[in-house]
Amino acid sequence: MPADSPGIVIVQHIRNSSHAPLPIAWTAFAEVSVKEAETNDTVLRGRALIAPGNHHLLLKRSGARYYVEVKDGPLVCRHRPSVDVLFVPLPATAGQNAVGASIMTGMGDDGARGMLEMMQAGGLHHCADEATCVWSSPCPRRQSG
Repeated sequence: MPADSPGIVIVQHIRNSSHAPLPIAWTAFAEVSVKEAETNDTVLRGRALIAPGNHHLLLKRSGARYYVEVKDGPLVCRHRPSVDVLFVPLPATAGQNAVGASIMTGMGDDGARGMLEMMQAGGLHHCADEATCVWSSPCPRRQSG
């Protein structure tokens, strides 16, 4: 990711309850600054916010300002943080300003519902190709007709 990339919000599944090393790992291949998200952090150009371990991450909006909320909650699609918790409200929160990207291994379905809702709302989305997934991909597909 180049240094002038639009703001990025990341949810990554990881078994450890602490994501503390992840910002360092992401910085190894990204020019953006990477920070473990805290409630009210503003989404800024050139910065990525990553969900803290064992917490959901939501995108919020106040006027032209996008910011995040870190919250507890039940497991969703067997995960906390859950990609769907971030993705499902995006059409209402960010509309066409959001672009979803999901790297799905095919080993679960977290993110599939949110990607489908973004697609149905006309938003941009990218996901792994079924051929490159570990098993079969749950990525949403366009329905013909």
